[in-house]
Formats: sequence, structure tokens, C-alpha cells
Amino acid sequence: MITSTANARIKNIIKCGKNPKERKKQDIFLVEGVRMFSEIPPERRVETYVTEEFFARHPALFEGTDYELVAGHVMEAMTDTKTPQGVLCAVRCCHYTREEVCGIAGGRFVPAEDAPAKPDGTAGGRFVSTEGVSAKPDGFAGEKRIRITGSAPLLLALEDIQDPGNLGTMLRTAEGAGVTGILMSRDTVDVYNPKVVRSTMGSIFRVPFCYVDHLTEEVARLAGEGFHTYSAHLQGKTFYDYDYRNPTVFVIGNEGRGLTEAMSELTEHKIRIPMMGKVESLNAATAATVLMYEAMRQRFSNL
Repeated sequence: MITSTANARIKNIIKCGKNPKERKKQDIFLVEGVRMFSEIPPERRVETYVTEEFFARHPALFEGTDYELVAGHVMEAMTDTKTPQGVLCAVRCCHYTREEVCGIAGGRFVPAEDAPAKPDGTAGGRFVSTEGVSAKPDGFAGEKRIRITGSAPLLLALEDIQDPGNLGTMLRTAEGAGVTGILMSRDTVDVYNPKVVRSTMGSIFRVPFCYVDHLTEEVARLAGEGFHTYSAHLQGKTFYDYDYRNPTVFVIGNEGRGLTEAMSELTEHKIRIPMMGKVESLNAATAATVLMYEAMRQRFSNL
């Protein structure tokens, strides 16, 4: 059992918890608590630390897992919570390609009029594989040879989000709403910040995401690839007026200053959520939630 916070391994964990550069250098992040620990894919666990008391209550959690027992005061030093549950794990970071995040690997979007109907008879575009398929004169794949690979991608693009709780909530909600992936500007809060990780409630392991150097350029590139881009903006049209069944990107701006002018001007549509009373706007995570679930409602009208 480790009983001293001067232990080299413990000091390293404490450093990784506080320093995003160290997390990036070692390619790990920290997960704590029984719920989050149970969500970790086993192959991603690097080091596991547990108190004797916690292990006595949950021995089944550690079957087939290497772990190190630590004293209670050591666990307290390793975490940033006031009352740690008694288990902490260093986890290998997630790495996704742009194609995985955007849901465009080996495919492109075919509009509703060029795609076969859904199994329930409803219309709507499809994201399809075009490998080995001869193109039509307009550039789309020959419809008789289309192979359906899934519904149109739905993306979040986050510009300079700063609050860890907001980012974690957006990741969690994105999974619930069926979002394909999340793109983030470099100035967005570190997704491996312990507060972000806790707020995701496990979705960090399942929702593809990546940081990009120039978010405006990436959104413009997606528009060129057939995505419709929408920026949440106080001067926009009501968001109910649009069809989100095609490849869609919702762009959400910084909590305090909103979107940059460059991003606002770049997107195809500015949209707003109508407000009653004296409320001017919703916070970033709540606004993103409303937009994501409207897209899900339109795509799955039988829900």
C-alpha cells in the first residue's frame, strides 16, 4: 500500500491532474469515482488506485485489473474533489481522425431526391459509401448502386468554450441526441480537465471529438463537403424554421462574447432560440441541447 504523497507515482498523478500539458505529454487523463471507473474500456486503463475501504465494498470492479492500494489521505491528495469516492484511474487519451469525428470516412452525402427512401417509407437524405461507384453527371453516386451506411452526420463545432461544466454537459447531451462528433477550437477548455470528465458521465469514452487549429476554416471545409452550417446567434431566425435532416453543423460560441464575427459571417444560417419573458438567451450548454434535440426530433419523427 502507498501511504505517502511523496511517492513518485502519486506525485506524477497529482501533476497530471493539475497540468494539461503534462496530461498531453503522457497521453493520459484521470477518471475517478465508481460510476466513471465502470465506464472505462478495460484496454484504456493505465494505472488504477483504490483505497482499502472502497475495494472492500466493490471487489468485483477490479477483477482482471491491476491496481494499487493507497491510504485515504493519499487518495484525497490525488483528486480535486472534497470527498473522493476511493478509486482513481489514469486512462489513455482518446484519438480520433477528422473522418471519424465528422462521420465522413469513405462516404459523402446524397440529398433526399437522390437517395432511396428510409425503411419506414419516409424521405430524407442519406450518407452513403461511394467507393467503387460511378458518379452521375452532377457528381453524386449512381443511385442504383448506392450503399447506405447511416443517417446524415450531425456535428457540434465549439468556439472557445471555457466552462468545464458546459463542455462536459455538451458531450453527454451529444451522445443522448445522437451527435456524430464534436469539433473544438484550440482555445476551448481542455476536454480532459477533471471537471469536464466528471460532467460527461462516461460519454467522453463514446463521443468522437477533436481540436482543430482553425475552426472557421474547418467549418468552411465542411460546408464545401455538403454540410449545412448553423450558428447560434441572437440576431438569427428562429431555429424551428430549418430542416436538420441533412448533414448539419451547429456552431456554439464562447459563453461571454458569443461567436466571433468571422464565424458568424461564415455560417450558412444564423439561428436563435425564441425566448419568453425577460430572458435574453440560454447558456451555451442549454442552447446546444435544444438544437441537438430538435435535430434528433426531425430525424426520428416516430420518437
